[in-house]
Amino acid sequence: MTIAQGKSRNAYFRLGKAPAKRDARNLQLRALLKKAVRLPLEYDFDLKHPAVPTPMFGNDQWGCCVISGRAHQTLRFELVEQKKVLPITTKEVVDEYLAQSGGEDSGLIMLDSLRLWRKQGWLAAKKRYNIRAFSEVNRSRLPEVKTAIFLNLGVGIGLRLPKSAERELMAGKPWTTTTGSGATPNSWGGHYVYVSGYTRLGPTCVTWGAKQQMSWAFFTKYCDEAYALLDDLNTAKKRAAIDGKKLDAFLATVSKPKLIRSSATGKNSAGRSEATRKAGARKSASKTSVSRFRVGRGG
Repeated sequence: MTIAQGKSRNAYFRLGKAPAKRDARNLQLRALLKKAVRLPLEYDFDLKHPAVPTPMFGNDQWGCCVISGRAHQTLRFELVEQKKVLPITTKEVVDEYLAQSGGEDSGLIMLDSLRLWRKQGWLAAKKRYNIRAFSEVNRSRLPEVKTAIFLNLGVGIGLRLPKSAERELMAGKPWTTTTGSGATPNSWGGHYVYVSGYTRLGPTCVTWGAKQQMSWAFFTKYCDEAYALLDDLNTAKKRAAIDGKKLDAFLATVSKPKLIRSSATGKNSAGRSEATRKAGARKSASKTSVSRFRVGRGG
């Protein structure tokens, strides 16, 4: 069986982030911040919301990390909004992944997927959800990274993982190795993770059904893209920090999400029709056969 270059035969961890795509027109987070935010030394959304789960969301069988990360972000957005944990299913995650990939287990481009999330939304817990906007985080400015995490903006990052990260993961250790054997960026492959918090050591992400710690040095070396997602300015600290007028002004310059009638809810929603989604899933099922050890294309 052929394994794509830079991939692992690991039976439990799939990779699926394609190489980073750049666009100078992206909204920058720093352009929305009213002022410097006073940051705690450590913070984690999940510590304040212990009921939030960390499912695998199919990332042990598919290279669907971009959509698995989206599901983790949606869980937390809607926990704040609806005061409940959405029953998002693995099937919904995999269906969305295959719809975006054209039915192939080939991984996804983060930026393209974020644009689809904003414009079309995705079906989660039988209802369609989209984001209001996404903004690029300057990953070389750690205070900006911490600010995005602390404001609960739904920070998603792309990592060009080294082989050493696989060894540390299997051993239950934080990702800290940045030099020596196996430390070459992308020698394991590309991966997308949702970041829920940070410690003195570094960011804490949700991936492969668990929380994974990394060091700031690891983040600095291997992170090649980072985005803060804006759902609603529905908390006091978001409203205090984010300039809503600037956000509205930017959104007025970009295409608006399309409103369609979703058969899942019977109401107008942003996104593709359920019939289209199911057709894509049927097409993918007939075209794609993935073995236990195959992974999606990494970055």
